[in-house]
Amino acid sequence: MSDDANSLVRTVLTDPVHFLAFGFGTGLAPKAPGTIGSLPGVLLFWLTLDMGLYVQLAIAAALVVAGIWLCGESARRIGVHDHGGIVWDEIAGMYLSLFLAPVSLAGFAAAFVLFRVFDILKPWPIRDLDHRLRGGLGIMLDDLAAAVYALISLALYGWLMN
Repeated sequence: MSDDANSLVRTVLTDPVHFLAFGFGTGLAPKAPGTIGSLPGVLLFWLTLDMGLYVQLAIAAALVVAGIWLCGESARRIGVHDHGGIVWDEIAGMYLSLFLAPVSLAGFAAAFVLFRVFDILKPWPIRDLDHRLRGGLGIMLDDLAAAVYALISLALYGWLMN
């Protein structure tokens, strides 16, 4: 591992802002950090299943609001807009994507795949949001839009299956 990579790992693991923005360290994954970084969102949603819709919506709102600041501040400190290791946006987007998923392994897997596909491919207007907006809002918004696409897909699937 290079000195720069070691320095980043040390920074992420010792600074609370980076530790959260990097998804509790999952954003340090050497391959597919966004995909690995989405997993805490699945875990958090599963842990909050029995808390009720209003609590889950409050958690989702908190993830988004906190993420705007966390992602922006982490990017500013590192000096790289939307560094690939900053995955709080993936956590929030994944959490939101699960709201319309069937509560099953298959349902969660479908939401996970849909969210990741939309986040990676960035269909319109996600790509525009990703390129035009700066700071924490810009980092968060493309993942929130990918979550909306995943939710629409899950809703359409649910409607077609009924």
